[in-house]
Amino acid sequence: MRKGKSRIERLLRRRIVVLDGATGTEVQKRGMPSGVCPELWCLDNIQLIEEIHSDYQRAGADVVYSATFGANRIKLSQYGISDVRGTNRELARAARRAVGEGGLVAGDMGPTGRFVEPFGDLAFEEAVEIFREQAEGLAEGGVDLFVIETMMDIQEARAALIAVKEVADIFTMVTMTYENDGRTLNGTDPVTALITLQSLGADAVGCNCSTGPEEMIQLIEAMKPYSTVPLVAKPNAGIPELVGNTAVFTMKPLEFAFFGREFASKGVNMIGGCCGTAPEHIEKLREAIVKETPRPPERRSLSAVSSARTNLLFERDKPLLIIGERINPTGKKALQGELREGKMTLVKEMAHEQEKRGADLLDVNVGVPGIDEKKVMAETISALAETTNLPLVIDSASAETMEEALRLYPGRALLNSISGEKNKINKLLPLAAKYGAMFILLPLTDRGVPDTAAERADVIREVFEEAQKNGYTKDDFIADGLVMTVSSNPEAPRETLKTVEWCSRHFKCKTVLGLSNVSFGMPERKWLNAAFIAMAAERGLTAAIANPEAEELMNFKYASDVLNGRDKDSAFYLGRFAASTHKVKKSEDEAVDSHAEFLFRAVLGGNREGIERIIGEALKSGESASMLIDDIMIPAITEVGNLFDRREYFLPQLIASAEAMKRGIACLKPHLKDKKETAKKGLVLMATVKGDIHDIGKNIVSLMLSNQGFEVVDLGKDVSAEVIIEAARSLGPDIIGLSALMTTTMVNMKEIVEGVERENLRCKFMIGGAVVSESFANSIGAHYARDGVDAVRVANKLL
Repeated sequence: MRKGKSRIERLLRRRIVVLDGATGTEVQKRGMPSGVCPELWCLDNIQLIEEIHSDYQRAGADVVYSATFGANRIKLSQYGISDVRGTNRELARAARRAVGEGGLVAGDMGPTGRFVEPFGDLAFEEAVEIFREQAEGLAEGGVDLFVIETMMDIQEARAALIAVKEVADIFTMVTMTYENDGRTLNGTDPVTALITLQSLGADAVGCNCSTGPEEMIQLIEAMKPYSTVPLVAKPNAGIPELVGNTAVFTMKPLEFAFFGREFASKGVNMIGGCCGTAPEHIEKLREAIVKETPRPPERRSLSAVSSARTNLLFERDKPLLIIGERINPTGKKALQGELREGKMTLVKEMAHEQEKRGADLLDVNVGVPGIDEKKVMAETISALAETTNLPLVIDSASAETMEEALRLYPGRALLNSISGEKNKINKLLPLAAKYGAMFILLPLTDRGVPDTAAERADVIREVFEEAQKNGYTKDDFIADGLVMTVSSNPEAPRETLKTVEWCSRHFKCKTVLGLSNVSFGMPERKWLNAAFIAMAAERGLTAAIANPEAEELMNFKYASDVLNGRDKDSAFYLGRFAASTHKVKKSEDEAVDSHAEFLFRAVLGGNREGIERIIGEALKSGESASMLIDDIMIPAITEVGNLFDRREYFLPQLIASAEAMKRGIACLKPHLKDKKETAKKGLVLMATVKGDIHDIGKNIVSLMLSNQGFEVVDLGKDVSAEVIIEAARSLGPDIIGLSALMTTTMVNMKEIVEGVERENLRCKFMIGGAVVSESFANSIGAHYARDGVDAVRVANKLL
């Protein structure tokens, strides 16, 4: 396998590598019927799948993908297949026989069809085990490299990548699939995905499916400036159109290949085709790019962290960054109590408030005596993953807790911290490197805290030398200047500032300070903190661990950014103070939040664990159940929809708010005694069509409709037209909602519409799914809904 890695790396240095085209649409063209297990069908028709691989190789593909896209435990079990390793092994061997030893075979791994913790119900370690099982089978089959493709969930992509890396040292590509807005279904943008995956060990990163070549070029262009690894593109042959009863990709090979040179100019290193492409498309594509010179990755390293939905670059001459310090139980009895009880309400509130007040990252420390820190840290990471967009700083003295957090965290984290103590270096540097984390370098040793800046500089150099052995560069850590209190040593702040200046101007690395330590034991600490941040900023400080709710400190930070030339056109300064001039102070009567405000925020913030308590208090105070639903909760979930439309909220927040709403309505239901109060808007029959085993989108639509007062009957996934028509006949729904993820199954929607019309049933149709478009909906007499929020809008209009 190492030989295969060397081969692909040599090839990438010489030219753009050509990947194969679609497997799914090819086997359908060559006779695979709808509704069968593709992998089993390929095993039963092994000569045919070998012919497809051979055709792609003859067309010019350097790499062919094994026919194992859905050969994971979850998908195979839906067809009654239990031999996962054997299925992957034999299909990998079929690809090898087809292309011989001269060709390269990529072991193909697609999504499970379920969201992974913390965004779904599939436990993270279970997901890793599922992908590990598949990877082991592919490795036994002799693949040269792996491809993890068509990923909608960054956490599922991470689970698969970790699994592969724990099976073999083998070249691994990871490609995500993006919606029309340039983000995955879960809200991850291409640059954020790139930062997360390349730091975790992906050897190439990119995108496939969902869009045609013209749209995908923009994604490659966005990623190139930040890539430390080769970039991959596998676009569809345009957008499918309904021709008769078949969904057809209409982009011809020459038109598809036309985009090859532009892909090359924007920096693609590996290119092929996805849905609708055939050997003819790949042949013309190769001809178009054969003379193009590849653009290698633009960077060797990148100083950046990421969350599931955003990224943050540590750059010189940019505004000083604030790492919010509030999620730390030291001296906070209420937070200690909640952490002991396994509650996350305060953690979420602190995260939200710090983000609102200007924090750029959030430090997370859950060290409370007597708790299972590892377990609580994992719960906190999960809670924050859906609550905040900000990247996290993992703060713990326990290596076991750090590993639990780094493994689960759906992004690239900053580790706080690794010192010059031998035990820390030996344990934590390999750990941080395994998960691709940045780290804070703490210049203290087994001998204690160095007093002078010169001694601290020596420790920083020593730790960096060790870090280089684990593949780290100066972009991958932030040096802590070590802040000691001025009350015990008046010279201490000066040595800290000297350390910051040496790091910034001579050693050329990023710096951070735990700011508030400087004022410990002094009166009016806020002024010392504010003055110190301005002094440190002038010496090149990159980031400060501080409380963003401290107004004086933040004002000094914004002012020093302007005066140090770190705030272009004073944009952030003007934004802060122009906004503050319009603030209206609350009256004394308004100062205390009402039950209604708490409930509104509970739905808006997805507070599933606290909403029942809030509702209970509201009912005790005399509020009526109907008022709480109609005047508070419905407007709140509507605002969630608005935030989702504006892309200020993404799928995790949408689901959290919808589930909080669901719990709240269930809590209020016994108090709605009047039948009029419990009347439903209408009945919606929901189903994923025959042959399609994907139901994530359909489940979200069902939840959103239910929360908005519709009665929903969910028939599940892979539902035949006969079952749906019979259910429509017996239940008499107002609306039938249909979902499909694949071009081969979306055509079944037309059969259902026509069948219902033949029965003269008076109901309307609403359809959606990754491959479904408004034009397709119009062509079959249905209404299109792009997501759960839009489905509520469409359903309301239809009734």
